[in-house]
Amino acid sequence: MAVAFLIVSLIAGIISILMAIYFRSLVLKEDPGNEKMVTVAGYIEEGAKAYIKVQYMVLGIFVAVLFFVILFLLPSPLAPGERYAVWFNWEQALAYAIGSAGSMVAGYLGLYVGVKANTRAAQACTVGTKAGFDVAFFGGAVMGLAVVGVALIGVSVLYWIFETPLIILGFSFGASSIALFMKCGGGIFTKTADVGADLVGKAEYDLPEDDPRNPATIADNVGDNVGDIAGMGSDLFDSYVASIVAAMMIAASLALITNIDLTLDPVLRATLVVTPVVLCGVGLIASLIGIFIIKYREAENPGKALNNGTYYATLIFAGIAALFTWILTLDLNAEGTLLLWRIYFAVLIGLGSGIVMGFTSDYFTREDRKPTRNIANSAKEGHAVVILSGFSYGLLSVVPPALGIIVAMAVSYLLAGVFGVAMAAVGMLAIVGTIVSNDAFGPIVDNARAIAEQGELGDDVIRTADHLDSAGNTAKAITKGFAIGAANLTVFGLLFSFAEEVAKARGFRIEIDLLDIGVLIGAFIGVVVPALFSALLVLAVQKNAAKMVDEIRRQFEENPKILTGEEPADFKKTIDIATKGSLRELIVPSIISITVPIGVGIIFGVASLGAFLAGAILSGFVFAVFMSNSGGSWDNAKKWIEDGNLGGKGTEVHKASITGDTVGDPFKDTAGPSINTLLVVMSLTASMFMGLLLLFNSGAGLITF
Repeated sequence: MAVAFLIVSLIAGIISILMAIYFRSLVLKEDPGNEKMVTVAGYIEEGAKAYIKVQYMVLGIFVAVLFFVILFLLPSPLAPGERYAVWFNWEQALAYAIGSAGSMVAGYLGLYVGVKANTRAAQACTVGTKAGFDVAFFGGAVMGLAVVGVALIGVSVLYWIFETPLIILGFSFGASSIALFMKCGGGIFTKTADVGADLVGKAEYDLPEDDPRNPATIADNVGDNVGDIAGMGSDLFDSYVASIVAAMMIAASLALITNIDLTLDPVLRATLVVTPVVLCGVGLIASLIGIFIIKYREAENPGKALNNGTYYATLIFAGIAALFTWILTLDLNAEGTLLLWRIYFAVLIGLGSGIVMGFTSDYFTREDRKPTRNIANSAKEGHAVVILSGFSYGLLSVVPPALGIIVAMAVSYLLAGVFGVAMAAVGMLAIVGTIVSNDAFGPIVDNARAIAEQGELGDDVIRTADHLDSAGNTAKAITKGFAIGAANLTVFGLLFSFAEEVAKARGFRIEIDLLDIGVLIGAFIGVVVPALFSALLVLAVQKNAAKMVDEIRRQFEENPKILTGEEPADFKKTIDIATKGSLRELIVPSIISITVPIGVGIIFGVASLGAFLAGAILSGFVFAVFMSNSGGSWDNAKKWIEDGNLGGKGTEVHKASITGDTVGDPFKDTAGPSINTLLVVMSLTASMFMGLLLLFNSGAGLITF
């Protein structure tokens, strides 16, 4: 009976895709605006599609290579008799290809609607805030629903066919590897353009935000779409699937949960394996209801509307999940029933923890809160003090979410052991449809604000678009906090599942003893990798931004008519610089994410690899939170000054805040969010290649101490 409940998730996934198509049609029916707006939106769409086309060609080669590696070099997890004995691993290879394709399709669909919704949202702002909000929100909802729909359909169908989470592991690995490319590449692209536009346009020529005379303006708008829509959507798609897989693998591998012997109760085990998928299907239903509630309520305060949507989805999920938990217990004995209700509360704790973490990020980055105001005031003391202030608040912002993760892990572990921790991650991502919708709303209204200015819609319309843009910035900050927390709980679940799979394959549990020199070496390498990864991404932005700055200066110097507005800037050249630079620079970070875990496992063994993952998770959490929140604070401190505070635009205070924002841009939109994906990819790599690693001295590695 338990497997039959997968039909709930499958139907929910299909409904999600159908609703995404419906919302797409609603958006495309709206008025795209005047000729200038359509022209600007066309530049953005053309640039975004050109970037995605080139990126997907590169990804196609990458996916093909890994497909054959999995097919011919990894032992099959479905081998009869001894595990990992057959070398033609077509099951995981197929799942990997499907996961990769699913992630690419979801990203493209969201991006396509995003570049269509921006000009329509700008035109809707001529009617009012509610009209502009509706267009942008439904445009974002297409991405949210596509992500969840593709994920649930893929997981449900693969488990129905193969009846083992080990095959879904391949699906998750495919989604994660694509997400890493899209998040890193999109982040490098958008910040290359943004930093270049600010350094020359704002700081040197005092041009307004999104001024059409700035050659990097369109590239910046393109970057919002490829980074914050396609990139963040792929990021949460990857965490969402990975959280489900981690919980399913733990349920399939564990012998005991809270002293209940699962080997003696196959019905309970089967129920536990499908519970993550069923509850995620329930979460999707809750997200859909929340989206419609937002539509039929007033949205004159767009930030409040988005936040209320999250609250509605949370409460609805809690109610429907309780109903399905009760249904799942009908075939269980008293012990199994009690355990399932414990798991239900672990899920709620994870969801609550995610919301708290999201709004903690909101506190540290919102312009009307103390941290951002203090950073803005520090600009009166100069550029260096702005950096020191933002850096300090970024570090301080690590503490509250760390406490949230600790509480969620401790309570969920007490409720249902390591499976409870994995289910807390599932709970945190259960309403990811709402979270991704809110996140995609941000870049759409950001582009809408730019198009409203370039389309000369007037100050009142631009102020309306600014109002939506401010809410979008807050929504993006909340999403990033949510994504960081979800990724960390997910990778802890993947670490537990890795340990359980190793124990199942070897017949005994690995000991991660920090007094063992091999284990300590693995942990040390793990701590260093997020730092190396972050450095490579920030340096990539720096190198490409330098080329962008040179190009903008060249255009202004060689053609003074650009600044007078008599002739248009060469947008294609700046888009080309951002595209080529981002794709070139993401190759090394992507290779590191896969090769380093494999190398640690081969050389030092699976126990050292487990310590490597633990070290990477802990240091990665600090880097991700610190960089995301410090960058967001610097950004909003600058915007608060630009609103007329502390002297407003053009002052020395404003120029100091631009320095902070320029430093923060690659922190919050490139390196910080990409660490989430790095951690998931490395954790999935460890599990995917475990069969290969066990061939080296039975998992002890080439070097033993």
